[in-house]
Formats: sequence, C-alpha cells, structure tokens
Amino acid sequence: MNKLGKTIKKIKKPDLNLIRQAQAKLDSLTKPRGSLGRLEELAKQIVSITGNLRPKIKNKAVVVMAADHGVVEESISAFPKEVTAQMVYNFLNGGAAINVLARHVGAEVFVIDMGVATDFQKHRLLMLKKIDYGTKNMASGPAMTIHQAVQSLEVGIETVEEVIKKDYDIIATGDMGIGNTTASSAIAAVICETDIESVTGYGTGIDNRGFKNKVNAIERAISVNKPNKGDGIDILSKVGGFEIGGIAGIILGCAANRIPVVIDGFISGAGALIAATIVPDSTSYVIASHCSVEKGHRFVLDKLGLEPLFNFDMRLGEGTGAVIGINIAEASVKILNEMATFDQAGVSKKVNKSIHVRNLKEIAGKYTPAQ
Repeated sequence: MNKLGKTIKKIKKPDLNLIRQAQAKLDSLTKPRGSLGRLEELAKQIVSITGNLRPKIKNKAVVVMAADHGVVEESISAFPKEVTAQMVYNFLNGGAAINVLARHVGAEVFVIDMGVATDFQKHRLLMLKKIDYGTKNMASGPAMTIHQAVQSLEVGIETVEEVIKKDYDIIATGDMGIGNTTASSAIAAVICETDIESVTGYGTGIDNRGFKNKVNAIERAISVNKPNKGDGIDILSKVGGFEIGGIAGIILGCAANRIPVVIDGFISGAGALIAATIVPDSTSYVIASHCSVEKGHRFVLDKLGLEPLFNFDMRLGEGTGAVIGINIAEASVKILNEMATFDQAGVSKKVNKSIHVRNLKEIAGKYTPAQ
C-alpha cells in the first residue's frame, strides 16, 4: 500500500497553460487552424501529459499483462484456460498479432506474468510478477484478497518504473487471460451502473448457451460479493483479475510519472475504470486507441469521457489496437515538432476578410474598362 499511496499523491491535473501554449504553436503552423483535427487535439494532450512543448515519442513499449481467471469454471469461454499460457509462449516467440503490429510501429513487447496458472522460465521479454496461479471463481466469492488487489496495482506501477528506466517515452497496455471479458463486464456493470447484459459480449466466440452462463456468472458474482461502486480496490478484489489490476497500476504509474499511456480495448478499459475510481485525474493521462466490438467498451469509454482514435471492429486484445494508437500519437507529435511555421516557410497567413474586400473595392474603383 505504501507504493500505491505514494503514487496516488504524485498524480496531478495536467497544466492547462501548456495546452494553451501548444494551441498557439499549432495555430502558427502552415495550415488552416484546426485542419488536422484529432491529431492536433492529441498533440495538445501529449504536451499536457509530458509537460514538454516539444515532446518526443521515440522509444515505444507494449506491456501485455497475463493472468488466469477462476470464473472459467462456469463455462463462460470458448477456450480452455491453458490457452493463456500457450499465448504467452507465442508472445515470447514473436508469433502473435501483437508482435507483428509492434514490429510494424517499432515498439518493444514486454509480457508480465501477473497470475498465469503455469510457471515460466526466465526470458528477456518476460517479467515474472506472479501473484497467484489465477484468481478464484468470483461467482462464488471474491476473486482475490484486498492484499492481492493492492499487489496487482503496485506490480503495474513497478512495471512502469522499470520500463521508463529504459528510456521508453510511451506505453501501450495489452492483456491475455481466458475469462477476462467476464471480469471486465462485471467491473463495467458495477462502475457504469448499468445492467449486466448491456456490457456483456460473446468474448472469444461463445455460443448463446455460453453467453447465458457468462451473464449468470456475473450476476452471481455481483450478488455474492456486493462490490462497492465507489471503491476501485474493493471492486478489483471482488470481481476483477490480476492483469486488470496490473493495467490499472500501469495507468496510475504513467500518470504519476507524466508518461502517455495508450489503452487497448475492453480489458484495458476495465483497468482504466479501476484507476479512475481510485484517482479520477488519472484519466487525463490516458489515450483511448479504439472502440472494441465488445459492446461494454462503449459504456466504459463514455464513463471515462474518452473518445477513441479509431474503430476498426477489433476485439483481439493483446494491445493490438493500442500499438496502432501509438503510431497515431507519434504522428501527432511529429506534426507539432516538424512542421514549419508561416514565418519560417515564408507563407502568407490568412488574410483578414474585411481588409481583403476593401482592397478589392479600391482596385475596382481604379479600374477603367477598355474602350
């Protein structure tokens, strides 16, 4: 709790004066004001996050949090829990979608074992932070203890501290954990105060029977555990997951250290909800990459007040949407840093309309039609 408490105290609101300065700089560039739309808004957000009018995004990291979920006992997934560990090996071997997209944008992938039900050997891209061999079945009791919930948050914070020591400028969040859409739906239902079916989807491709099992499991989890909607740690301990807590910790750690964090889809969104419940100002440091096909994600983004950068009908997770978001964030910063101003380029600025019309009238008055 000591690390979490210290981190919470470090999180401040972004500097609005810096946003105004960034706006003035953007308006001086060789383009009509506001003509680059969301890219300009994103550049201003990154300035406010970093506290730097010339922010750089050179070294990029994707942190994939992995853990198992006891709720898979309720037949809520199309895949067995063994797939979590198998996919971790796939990440480490460079064969997953996140590896391909990370290579495409020049980002490094780090995998964190938060609570996979398998022991792994050391690997340069794997951080062994196992809290337990998966959570308990939340449909019959708390998913984890309060101590474990805090531990998962602090592991996320520690991960940020380790990554930024290696000079990474931006972090994307990813996830792997069979059963984690069930936990995310439970978190969303509690914090967004909506009915369970509205925030529950078909995850990895379950059939209608599996969907009913999933909704029923979430209903029982909320009924049995009675999570406090205003207490992020309580919610996490009762219906969350170790990787979701880790993602929330990454967001808090990034906010405390003024590092932009690009979140992925529904699972990362659930982590952002937990972080925002603990520290509302942490959301100012979050960039929402995309809107997932998982229908609960829209509720999550609306609750957080975040507008995604794109919608590609994605629902894979792993951080796949977040790395594409990093690419867009990098583009926005390059616009700010590399475009010439009107003065530098010798380009005429926008003409005052009233002066322009008057001058035309003067010219017209001096004009004598040819006879």
